[in-house]
Amino acid sequence: MRAALGVLADVCCVLIFVAIGRANHHAGDTLAGVVSTSWPFLAGLAAGELATRAWRRPFVLVPTGAGVWLATVALGQALRVVAGQGTALAFIIVSLIFLGLFLLGWRILAQRISVS
Repeated sequence: MRAALGVLADVCCVLIFVAIGRANHHAGDTLAGVVSTSWPFLAGLAAGELATRAWRRPFVLVPTGAGVWLATVALGQALRVVAGQGTALAFIIVSLIFLGLFLLGWRILAQRISVS
């Protein structure tokens, strides 16, 4: 159950990132647009989940959270380039910051809540 909640929280973080980005760039909210923008990051997220074996300790900041975060950004950006969607330094920085805050942030909050 904890593993499923961890994956769900991570997927929601990526989808929130995509939704905010598309809204800020007036890209619309069509399903096709959201899928087109999110799939590289969701693929990176999946790779990060597998590489860190996130299902074992989904709420741990290191190595799970950090590994998932960095894989999501690195592979997501690489897949965008391969798919012809392109990327820019500013977008890489924004994705590092936003996804770092969200993918690590929910884990920090979960740890604080469970300690209380």
